[in-house]
Amino acid sequence: MSTTLDPAAVDGASASDLSSFGYDQQLSRRVGTFASFAAGFSFVSILTTVFQLFGLGYGFGGTAFFWTWPAVLVGQLMVALCFAELAARYPLSGAIYQWSRRLGGAVVGWFAGWTMIVAQIITVAAAAIALQVVLPAVWSGFQLIGTDPSLASRDGAANAVLLGCLLLVVTTTLNAVSVRITAIVNSVGVTCELIGVVLMVILLTGHAERGPSVVLHTTGLDDSTGYVVPLLISALMAAYVLVGFDSAGELSEETHKPRATTPRTIIRAVVASGIGGAFLIVAALMAAPSLTDGSLGLQGLPYVLTSSLGSTTGKLLLLDVAFAVCVCTLAIQTAAARMIFSMARDNVLPFSSQLRQVSPRTGTPLLATVVPGVGAAVCLVVNVGNAGLFLGLTSVCIMLLYLAYLMVTLPLFVRRLTGSPLPAGVDEDGKKLFSLGRFGLLVNGVAVLYGLAMAINLAWPRSEVYDPAAEGWYLHYLPIITLVVTGVAGFVTYRVQRGRYHAAIAQPVLENA
Repeated sequence: MSTTLDPAAVDGASASDLSSFGYDQQLSRRVGTFASFAAGFSFVSILTTVFQLFGLGYGFGGTAFFWTWPAVLVGQLMVALCFAELAARYPLSGAIYQWSRRLGGAVVGWFAGWTMIVAQIITVAAAAIALQVVLPAVWSGFQLIGTDPSLASRDGAANAVLLGCLLLVVTTTLNAVSVRITAIVNSVGVTCELIGVVLMVILLTGHAERGPSVVLHTTGLDDSTGYVVPLLISALMAAYVLVGFDSAGELSEETHKPRATTPRTIIRAVVASGIGGAFLIVAALMAAPSLTDGSLGLQGLPYVLTSSLGSTTGKLLLLDVAFAVCVCTLAIQTAAARMIFSMARDNVLPFSSQLRQVSPRTGTPLLATVVPGVGAAVCLVVNVGNAGLFLGLTSVCIMLLYLAYLMVTLPLFVRRLTGSPLPAGVDEDGKKLFSLGRFGLLVNGVAVLYGLAMAINLAWPRSEVYDPAAEGWYLHYLPIITLVVTGVAGFVTYRVQRGRYHAAIAQPVLENA
């Protein structure tokens, strides 16, 4: 006879588990299995980022750019498997910060958290920009400034800022009002996104102009410098898309049975995004009216939908994409708020006492929620009149995310090499904690090598990516400038705050199973 566990008792056990790390249960545990998966999947949001960046991938790699997708997927899956192990052992908000601190020490942990906060704030802005790619294609009335909707134009860039800021007002309000409402919106959004991806793949395949063997050709690939350079650049599209699955870990303190749930949802978010994105790319290449007239690289997937499926059907699907953009922005802001809350709780950020406050009425860290919303709006506003910054904005935020991930996978790899095992134990269902077992060293090693290679690829100051219109040297070297500014600002902040560490920072690296 099966036994049904009392949810209150399970959450009470999770709260007791949390106290073993030295933290009180402040956030409300209202996130279930699907909502946890939705947190990771909606951050990745293949409809948002594939629609936003398809033109980048195709513009450099042609039809062969499809193969950069599975290559990046394999690398990120290795990272996700490492994260799943850690999520089972450290079910804490501010996952990247908490994991890196316990693996690499206080300094590594602090800089991983700092880098993640900066990256997430910029990523919120980059996600909000995607509304400009979709809404004016649905209705010209969404082009509130000027007449040219292209992000490469001044009109399009200015309108993107306006639409993005309006979206940030909505997401900040939702995040501040309720964890439950945010989780419901995320879950509904992910359901709509999954349905939308399936419908698009089916409809585009039904209107195919060519077969799936199109991915075996090199149409549109400029081989004047060989295949490696253009494919490395086109791989940035997949690298931009397949990040953020760790967001399921950010909500660990709000998740029912986090040790059992979060590892599975992290992996599912990566796999589902990878499979869905691969089918969507192939279907788009099959259905595009032309592969050689330049429209696919310039206008991307909105052009394919409206041209192949007709105006009405295409625009209805684009509305689904717009909803996915909104939910993606909401999910990233949620993750950023939890990272800020987690670090402030350890008293390692400026104004920590205010940032760690959780509203007793809404159950959310209000100021920690507002900060990424305001920060993202600032990132958008500085782009007014400078369309060239948008691709750079997307590039640098993902570069910073990869560096933060490395500050987890590299210390974990070092620990494996030195023979220091991760804590053992069982999850809330009484099963052994998720573990890679004897494959841990191999998987972890691949994750580190992949993360290092992709971080270098993202940071390389290419004019084709960062300054295609030759608008200024500062754009060409934007990744280097961003790294220096983030590092210097982080060092200054760390020096100011290091004397105020919470006692938790001094806890042993091997603490708590």
